[in-house]
Amino acid sequence: MMSEQADKIKNLVAFKKKLENRVDELESELRELQTMLETVNVILLEKGFKHAEIAKAPAMAETLPTKEEEAEAKPSYPAPAAEYGKIIPLKTLTGELLANLHLSEDSLRVVLAEDKNFSFNTPPFTQFLIERVLAKMKEKDEELTQSGQLMPDKVFSYNIVQDGEIIREIAIKNVGNDRLRELKSSIRWTLEKMYEKMESQS
Repeated sequence: MMSEQADKIKNLVAFKKKLENRVDELESELRELQTMLETVNVILLEKGFKHAEIAKAPAMAETLPTKEEEAEAKPSYPAPAAEYGKIIPLKTLTGELLANLHLSEDSLRVVLAEDKNFSFNTPPFTQFLIERVLAKMKEKDEELTQSGQLMPDKVFSYNIVQDGEIIREIAIKNVGNDRLRELKSSIRWTLEKMYEKMESQS
C-alpha cells in the first residue's frame, strides 16, 4: 500500500515538473512573439502607418512568424541542452541557407551564409535582434548582477563580427538553456526578413 502511494506521489511530482517546463516554454514563446509584434509595429510606424491602420491591416498576421515559429519549435524538443555540440542550419521556408548555429555549452556562434552578404544596416537586424533581443538579455543579466543574483562572469554577452558592413558572425556567451530556443527563432526570423528585403531590392 505504501509502495503504491509512493509511486502515485512520484508520478504526480514528475507530471508537475513536466507542466512547469511547458508553462516556461509557453511564457518564453509569448514574450518572444510580443517582442516581434512590437518591432513590426515600430517598423510600420516608421514607414508612415498610423496605429489605427496597423490594427485593421489584413496583412498584419502574415508579417508575424507564428506559423514559422510553430514549425521551428518542433525540433527544439527535448530540452535545448541536448543540442549542444551540434551545428544547426537556419533556412528559409524555401530551403535557402541563412546561417549555421554552432552550439557549445552555454555559448552560441551564428555563422552567416557567405553567399548572402547580410548588411548590418538592413532592417530589422539592429532594430529587432540587437536592440530588442540581445541588448535586452544583456541588460537583464546586468541588473541581476547588481542585485547579487548573478555572478559577473555569467552575464549574457554578444559580439558582432563584421567585414565592413557585412555581418560574418554573431558570437554569444552565457546563453543559458532558457534562452536558446528564443535566440534560435529570433535570429532565424530576423535573417529571413533581411533576406526578403535584399531579394526585393535586387
